[in-house]
Amino acid sequence: MPIRAVVFDLGGVLVDWNPEYVYCELIPDPQQRRWFLEHVCNGAWNVRQDAGRPLAEGTAELLGKHPEYADWIRAFYGRWSEMLAGELPEGVALLETLHAANVPLYALTNWSAETFPYARENLSFLRHFRDILVSGELGLIKPDPAIYQVMQQRIARDLPGIAPDEIVFIDDVAHNIHAARDLGWHGVHHVDVHASRAAMRELGLPV
Repeated sequence: MPIRAVVFDLGGVLVDWNPEYVYCELIPDPQQRRWFLEHVCNGAWNVRQDAGRPLAEGTAELLGKHPEYADWIRAFYGRWSEMLAGELPEGVALLETLHAANVPLYALTNWSAETFPYARENLSFLRHFRDILVSGELGLIKPDPAIYQVMQQRIARDLPGIAPDEIVFIDDVAHNIHAARDLGWHGVHHVDVHASRAAMRELGLPV
């Protein structure tokens, strides 16, 4: 069946976000910085805020556990905007190619509801999406199948009767792709833009 909609992840595909941009300055020693980002302000902790936990609550949790790193902990969300370097040009070029071809575009992102407004204000390419589902606003997070189901329901408002195999999802995280495929979507694991373009062309998309 022809592809009727493409769903993009944001971070790592279209958006350049990395805590290293702040912590290289705060923690010059690479081993100490790696330890801090793996054991204190780590991905498992950050994902809880992406799933809807208030930033203040997440910060307070770490301050209670690691008061000796208080300044570094507060910097994670206090200087969060400095971790957002902007767009990834090759990924955005892919998005714009699809937009120019009038392919319906959507976004499904693991992102805090409190920080996403900054992205909306500063990333102009977001206007290409018909709808953006933000995990922190919904209280669900990839790879939970429920968040994909909500995304499909929202796409179906624009494209009635759309079937799972008429949707393509592109994400840089493998287990997020596996979850989409389990629901019948086509999944493109984004490793580099050339491979992603090739995979989309095989699915009949005009890229």
